[in-house]
Amino acid sequence: MTTEVLTRPERGTVAHGTGFWLTAYAFTVTMAFSAVPTPLYVDYQQRDQFSAATVTVVFAVYALGVAASLLLVGHVSDRFGRRRVLVPAVLVSVLAGFVFLSWSTLPGLLLARVLTGFAVGAITATATVHLAELHRAARPEAGRRRAEIVAVAANLGGIGLGPLVSGLLADVAADPLRLPYLVVTVLLVFAAIGLSLVPETAPVLDPPGPYRPQRVRVPAGERGLYYAAALTAFTALAVFGLFTSVTPTLLSDLLDAPSHALTGAVVFVTFAAGATGQVLLAGRPPRGTLTTGAGLVAAGLSVLAVSVYASSLAGFVLGGVVASAGAGLLFAAGVAVVAGLAGASGRAEALAGLFLAGYIGLAVPVLGLGLASRAFGLTGALVAFVVVVVALGVGSALVARRRLR
Repeated sequence: MTTEVLTRPERGTVAHGTGFWLTAYAFTVTMAFSAVPTPLYVDYQQRDQFSAATVTVVFAVYALGVAASLLLVGHVSDRFGRRRVLVPAVLVSVLAGFVFLSWSTLPGLLLARVLTGFAVGAITATATVHLAELHRAARPEAGRRRAEIVAVAANLGGIGLGPLVSGLLADVAADPLRLPYLVVTVLLVFAAIGLSLVPETAPVLDPPGPYRPQRVRVPAGERGLYYAAALTAFTALAVFGLFTSVTPTLLSDLLDAPSHALTGAVVFVTFAAGATGQVLLAGRPPRGTLTTGAGLVAAGLSVLAVSVYASSLAGFVLGGVVASAGAGLLFAAGVAVVAGLAGASGRAEALAGLFLAGYIGLAVPVLGLGLASRAFGLTGALVAFVVVVVALGVGSALVARRRLR
């Protein structure tokens, strides 16, 4: 990402401080929309006789859409400007909302999830950088802390808000598969309008030069440490993927959760824990963060698996909060390690590989969980998921810690 920042707002745009909050709102709503279906998967399963494996496929295509978008368009705001990427990304989410509303069978659900993933991949890095640049332009003497906290809150907090709002609306709606999408799609329209008023902060290259996908570069000489850090990102997003895919089925079928709202609230508190962990320990040396994160993931997932066997909703929530807090720390530590390995000129390419590993982790383990549930049942598959993810998380954290100087 470019480091030059335009500090004078264009005519017809708002002040940088106002633009900061408009961008934060758009970032939050887009991430929230990506998780709106989470408490509704049970309704799709009941209406269309979906299996847990089908739900994981629906979730996996979202993650693949994110990964493809990160590689294809996640970096182009350096060439065309932040606003020219963010506004279309939000509009792609609006299009996904219309698909959810007008085509609610499995093919429509898959298409809407791919579109949602593509929008999220385009907005995540761009909005994070745009927030930092707007903050710097509005408060040139201030540190980066506010922008970093708001970006984490918008990202993970937004994903947590989506199921919470969706669950509350679904419980009061005559048609729970329409009202949540309708409400959040309207909020997305307002987000796109707001973004069109935000001042540009990245100088647009003229001419922009030939397009090429985002390259992935592994820093020479530190491949072992880089791969260990990438595996921590894989593990972290596997944990988050669990809570936005099959958790509603677990809560409904095994723990007798009585409502969409409760399901949404459980997902919200887990993502809030992940965001809180990142915010509280931001800036800490990654060696300690890796150890703490891996320990929390191992402990939390173990409690979660036991709670499913014991039919304990309280244990499930506690395990989810602890595991998600650890996942947030693991991901933050992985980013810090890779950012420290790469020079300024190669940082974007190195981080692209880390994020790609993360979003593969978001899709593949959950997909494996769904497929394994056909043979071993959902509870048995969950135990296998926990064993694999804990082994990867602890192992990668120990390797990365040992290689850090």
